[in-house]
Amino acid sequence: MRFDIITLFPEMFAPFLEAGVTRRAYASRQVDVRLWNPRDDAEGNYRRVDDRPFGGGPGMVMMAGPLARCLGRIRADRAADGAPVVLFSPVGRRLDHAEVSAWAAPETPGAILVCGRYEGIDQRFVDTFVDTQISLGDFVLSGGEIAALALLDAVARLQPGVLNDAGSHQFDSFNPALDGLLDCPHYTRPEHWQPSPDAASQEVPAALMSGHHAQIERWRRDRRLELTARHRPELLRQARDRGLLNRADEAFLAPRKPLD
Repeated sequence: MRFDIITLFPEMFAPFLEAGVTRRAYASRQVDVRLWNPRDDAEGNYRRVDDRPFGGGPGMVMMAGPLARCLGRIRADRAADGAPVVLFSPVGRRLDHAEVSAWAAPETPGAILVCGRYEGIDQRFVDTFVDTQISLGDFVLSGGEIAALALLDAVARLQPGVLNDAGSHQFDSFNPALDGLLDCPHYTRPEHWQPSPDAASQEVPAALMSGHHAQIERWRRDRRLELTARHRPELLRQARDRGLLNRADEAFLAPRKPLD
């Protein structure tokens, strides 16, 4: 799949594309990332891409013209493959695991990602060209680049061969393999750990040291239920509504009454 990114700061992406385990997806072109600077499509000696907002107010607004011309170059290069134009914006729907999985499917063409800056983008460009808007949450960033990086990372790690263990992402929080619950806590060596010389030793839970597969899986399931009930009770309600909780799950949850 191919992601074309319209950004005034393409240099922000270079280190990200070359570091970490997800670099495999970009190097192999499983996730083909191409960067486009709308300043290259601006007019005049100063290559201006923004101007003051009509009606007054603070900040600057990205102009529709350079963005539209940049988008035109991308569409010509993509040979009109129908890839949607995505804008990262506070008004967009919140990105979640289900949507990331849809973007990551091999049959999808990818998308053209628009990274806004300053006070925003001329609404006429949005109305004319943008197919969907995405938000990372109820907060505002300085630009869409961080949101684009987040989407790319989430999509890249789902590609075959990217993670060291092909099944790793099946145990991520929100994954259908975990019934949409949060993941459980994880531990590694040493078995006994002291945060400081005068602190009590903290032990790895006994169940994880038992070597008993069923006991380990039950401990992990209980911790997922416990964490989800405490931090994201709406996810637990969704799992219950879909009939994904078994009798042992309900017995574990009963004394805690997490949904009251």
